Amino acid sequence: MKLKVVGCGDAFGSGGRLQTSYLVERAQGRFLIDCGATTLIGLNRLGIDPNTIPLVFISHLHGDHFSGLVWWMLHAQHVTKRKVPLTIAGPPGLEQRFMSAAEVLFPGSTKVERAYPMQFRELFREETVEIDGVRVTPYEVQHASGAPPYALRFDVEGKTLAFTGDSEWVETIVTAGRNADLYIMECYQYAGAPRYHMSWASISAALDRIGARKVMLTHMATVMLENRHNVHDPRVILAEDGLVVDV
Repeated sequence: MKLKVVGCGDAFGSGGRLQTSYLVERAQGRFLIDCGATTLIGLNRLGIDPNTIPLVFISHLHGDHFSGLVWWMLHAQHVTKRKVPLTIAGPPGLEQRFMSAAEVLFPGSTKVERAYPMQFRELFREETVEIDGVRVTPYEVQHASGAPPYALRFDVEGKTLAFTGDSEWVETIVTAGRNADLYIMECYQYAGAPRYHMSWASISAALDRIGARKVMLTHMATVMLENRHNVHDPRVILAEDGLVVDV
């Protein structure tokens, strides 16, 4: 199983990076984790046809993590003439937020009859479900997004992949990623305890407790990017747009 970094930036494009999105490639097909506004750009750069992705998971309802779905919908409808069903799974309220965003950005777009089936699945705190062979467990974290924000734990083909989403430090961060093969962790700042986000200081202090085989730091703001050369733990990978990692 491979993970491809479609985008690993923060909401503000720090370091010229695209917004959050990760593509997972497995024997049974692909799925996407988060879909920031620049996701179609990232997929195009990687030469990946969005029509080959039947499943998208959303961690929380901030624009840099889900708003790319609006352009995805329009692209599928008007450019590629998608026929393959699309399932989008995420926090309660996801469908309503998506519809509202689509109507603000492209009035009338949600009224058009889609040429492909699209369904939304709500995920509930610490309730494990299986969708298309992917077992996912959401853990509630701390990030003000107007709906429950989740860290997501995936069990796929004998491997465990986890993603913190965006959050300040809470203990469910440890639970969600415990002993994972790869844990994608947002690391917005280098030091301190920022509100609604995490720092390398907090993450590094908890790596042994988490016990993940590999940790990928992502969603780095400017100060963290300037200090990334100070990260020396052999378990830690620094995310870059386009990076491919074996899980």
